[in-house]
Amino acid sequence: MNQKLPNATTVLVLGIVAILGSCCCNGIVGVICGLIGMNLFNKDNALYQKDPSLYSDYDNLKVGRILCIIGLVIGILSLAYMIFVLSTVGWSGYMDQINQLKNMGK
Repeated sequence: MNQKLPNATTVLVLGIVAILGSCCCNGIVGVICGLIGMNLFNKDNALYQKDPSLYSDYDNLKVGRILCIIGLVIGILSLAYMIFVLSTVGWSGYMDQINQLKNMGK
C-alpha cells in the first residue's frame, strides 16, 4: 500500500505562494516561502530515497521544488532591485516611482 509523502502538498503550496509573494510583496514573502519549501523538500526527498516503493506522490514534490526554485529566483531578483533602488534614490524616490506607476493607470 502506497502512502503519501508527509509534506508533498505543503511544498507544492509553498512553491505557489513563493511565486505569488515574489511578484506582489517585493520578494520577501517569496524568499521565505521558497526557503521553507526547499527545506521540506529535502526532508521528504530523503524519505523517498530510502524506499521509493512506499510513496505515491513524488511528482507533486518535484513540481513543488521547481516552483520553490522559481519563487526564490524571482524573490531574490526583486529584493536585489529594491535594495538597488533604495540605495540609489532613497525611500522618497522609491515612493515617487510607485506613485508614478499608480497614476499611469488613471
